[in-house]
Amino acid sequence: MHKRLNRLGEVWGVADAPPEHGKLPVLMIVHQHASSPGNVGNWFRANGYPLDIRRPRFGDPLPETLEGHTGAVIFGGPQSANDNDDFIRRETDWISVALKEDKPFLGICLGAQMLAAHLGGGVCAHPEGYVEHGYYPITPTVEGAAMMDWPSLVYQWHREGFSAPDSSVLLAKGDYFGEQAFQYGSAYALQFHPEVTHLVMNRWVTRSSYRLVMPGARPGAMHRKDHMMHGLFIREWLGRFLARWAGEHVDGTPPQPARR
Repeated sequence: MHKRLNRLGEVWGVADAPPEHGKLPVLMIVHQHASSPGNVGNWFRANGYPLDIRRPRFGDPLPETLEGHTGAVIFGGPQSANDNDDFIRRETDWISVALKEDKPFLGICLGAQMLAAHLGGGVCAHPEGYVEHGYYPITPTVEGAAMMDWPSLVYQWHREGFSAPDSSVLLAKGDYFGEQAFQYGSAYALQFHPEVTHLVMNRWVTRSSYRLVMPGARPGAMHRKDHMMHGLFIREWLGRFLARWAGEHVDGTPPQPARR
């Protein structure tokens, strides 16, 4: 199989190679040297999907087509979708490739905000300065509940939120940030972080402890306690969600996502 490596030695540019186990790779776009696809990448690897990990921020190119990919995921990062950095604009504009080709697309946190901005929605901080760092409750909308069961608490790490575009289907709501998930055709946006592993959560809490004194943030010990209680269920939910996203059957039945 012909493969190329990015500057970190990870595989990218595998779209022109024969798919492993009959499954095309999933494009994974991350924003820091130490970033990883976490439990999202773990699920795809375990289910036979090669990963095509790229960091446009550090020079990796984006494909002109997703013909050779199952779909694409843009993950979170410390940046804002409102930033004027070249790679933020390039990634946000590039989402049109997935939408035009009707390929599965998933935006998580920053990636979700990029999708919202691309579709004409807003991205802004909470008007009273609240943040979400830790586990917070979400509630599915009627459309979200019809699609699948949702976790009652999810892990958050953000200071800005999105407003779902008028053309989208709102799937879940929250308290501080009212709009937590939406769908637009084959594209999905999740404000929360179902991909976070216990290791990553500990790294965020330790290295960015200054964020935990912001209004609304949960104390570090609460992050760890809640993760022990809810992490496994969220990981199981993520597997069901990604199976639907990738077009696989769930519990022997075809996926039936809400459609706009």
